[in-house]
Amino acid sequence: MDALRSCRAWIFDMDGTLTVPVHDFDSMRRELGLPSGVGTLEAIAALPEPERTRRRRRLDEIGWEYALVARPQAGALRLLERLQARGVALGLVTRNARANTEETLRRIGCSRFFRPGMVLSRDDGPAKPSPEPILRVLEEGGVPPEEAVVVGDAHYDVLAGRAAGARTVLLDPSGASPHRPLADHCVACLDELLPVAADPAAPQV
Repeated sequence: MDALRSCRAWIFDMDGTLTVPVHDFDSMRRELGLPSGVGTLEAIAALPEPERTRRRRRLDEIGWEYALVARPQAGALRLLERLQARGVALGLVTRNARANTEETLRRIGCSRFFRPGMVLSRDDGPAKPSPEPILRVLEEGGVPPEEAVVVGDAHYDVLAGRAAGARTVLLDPSGASPHRPLADHCVACLDELLPVAADPAAPQV
């Protein structure tokens, strides 16, 4: 993972990456009447109106309920603080809604790490696995994809990062994710990234 030391931009997923995972996607699909094995956003997008709007609104409401109980993932604040201290461009791209994203970041104490324009939600355009939001954040931060890394806990994150031309890190606490081969690096916890987040010019202890 030493190659990550030189990355000038780090883009994070939110739910399950910066936060302790609480989303029960199977339960959400059942409540929304969506098929299993398909992403919630993709399944809703395939519905005709007015069902699409109605279920999208309910998805936003469920996401808000999860936002109200959000807690920071172990190591998240330490990692962000270390990266911010060395001037790394910090971004966040999530498949959650804008209002839910803002509330979640506020509750976990991470709002201060991301400046305007560096946080994109599903309300801001195409969602992951499209590389577009990754590329937009990198353009805002003035960093080319080859000098960036995308960190997330789902295949959407890895696919979006790869398609954008960035390095990728999969957060996989179980060590058994079927998506591990897609990522450049896999970690069981965010603390594993602390050594490569340190200032490369600083003495290593």
